[in-house]
Amino acid sequence: MARIVVDVMPKPEILDPQGKAIANELPRIGLSGFTELRQGRRFELTVEGEADEQVLAQAREAAEKLLSNPVIEDVVNVSVAPEED
Repeated sequence: MARIVVDVMPKPEILDPQGKAIANELPRIGLSGFTELRQGRRFELTVEGEADEQVLAQAREAAEKLLSNPVIEDVVNVSVAPEED
């Protein structure tokens, strides 16, 4: 079995109030030096067998058509996850 990871982020021009709220809390817990934080979403798709180029192409299509909202989000990554030990 293989796992495919799809990462989706808000487009740069879209406000990210949740990311901003998290960024504002970082100094409160002693973590400073971060200038910006944006929150995205991660999807994991499991497939039988290996994740070849055809399977990755299907995952990209799913990401563009179903897993993201193309008006406000970008699909920033579609890749095979490393195998877990």
